[in-house]
Amino acid sequence: MGSSGSALRVCADHRGGINWLSLSPDGQRLLTGSEDGTARLWSTADGRCCALLQGHESYVTFCQLEDEAAFTCSADCTIRRWDVRTGQCRQVYRGHTSIVNRILVANNQLFSSSYDRTARAWTVDKGQVSKEFRGHRNCVLTLAYSAPKDLPSDPCLEAAMGGGLLVTGSTDDTAKVWQVASGCCHQTLRGHTGAVLCLVLDVSSHTAFTGSTDATVRAWDILSGEQLRVFREHQGSVICLELTDRLLYTGSADRTVKCWLADTGERVRTFPAHRHSVSALKYHAGTLFTGSGDACARAFDAQSGVLQRVFRGHTFVINCLQVHGQVLYTASHDGALRLWDVRGLQSAPPSPRRPAAKRSLSRLFSNKVACAAPVSLQPA
Repeated sequence: MGSSGSALRVCADHRGGINWLSLSPDGQRLLTGSEDGTARLWSTADGRCCALLQGHESYVTFCQLEDEAAFTCSADCTIRRWDVRTGQCRQVYRGHTSIVNRILVANNQLFSSSYDRTARAWTVDKGQVSKEFRGHRNCVLTLAYSAPKDLPSDPCLEAAMGGGLLVTGSTDDTAKVWQVASGCCHQTLRGHTGAVLCLVLDVSSHTAFTGSTDATVRAWDILSGEQLRVFREHQGSVICLELTDRLLYTGSADRTVKCWLADTGERVRTFPAHRHSVSALKYHAGTLFTGSGDACARAFDAQSGVLQRVFRGHTFVINCLQVHGQVLYTASHDGALRLWDVRGLQSAPPSPRRPAAKRSLSRLFSNKVACAAPVSLQPA
């Protein structure tokens, strides 16, 4: 069954559910975006709120935290950039005509997706639209980006690939690959029979993995548009993905997580024990953390699949997870950010049949996981 986790702190400052949680690349701060229309910055040193970001006129759908700036998007159709030291809004990005679902800051560019059926690229400093990506027939949900340095150095493709490739997933049952430099659609990835809910990109092999309400995950070559393989064993919508060490973890409405060999599609493990949909995944140092609609977070040994710990205390679905040092952060629709002690989790030694890849493949949306020294928080 797994032991119960120990709470370090409960942060209940938000007056509405927390929709997303982002960790800064340097691991010093967290950013939460809420249904109450605000975002908050938190220190990972002591777990305290260090800034309240106010200005959006509707709920915050998503957020991304960089070392010097915080980015938020909202149902008010705008994106905002904030100074992390002062909490002041430095830029408002206007142009979308409906809810902004996701944002992604990469390669000195800001990308966004919206219910208005478009994705957009923006100049970070000036707040102007540099490219508009039109072609989806319904809401654009997910985003991933492959920088020019990660693409083949083919002189024939240099002009097309010069700005990198943007991959988008939509409720029109497709994903699309866009040339950022021109704004043209490079490939349309057709095969799903339901909305594309989640997307993760393996930049080293130019492969996109998409999860859908049709209960499948599909792997695609983003250069050619070819469907490489289909992962079919889930019995419900695939809600979240995590890719690391050539293993793909998939969380589903069927209350399970499955682990697959990313290169072959072979299922190697199933993680049960959830009492509701699996809503969030995070792999960290040999442990797979999950968040669920049953209001619990769980820690599994990623190698053996053994449930090691259950973290109880939230009262609604857990929307996002982050790990920093020896602390697990969980953000829930109950409005609370909870901090949990994860010391003592033991991982099985890696299987000799699957040597670790030379580089991590974890590219789930825009969030980053920092593996830093333990913070000085003590269990409550």
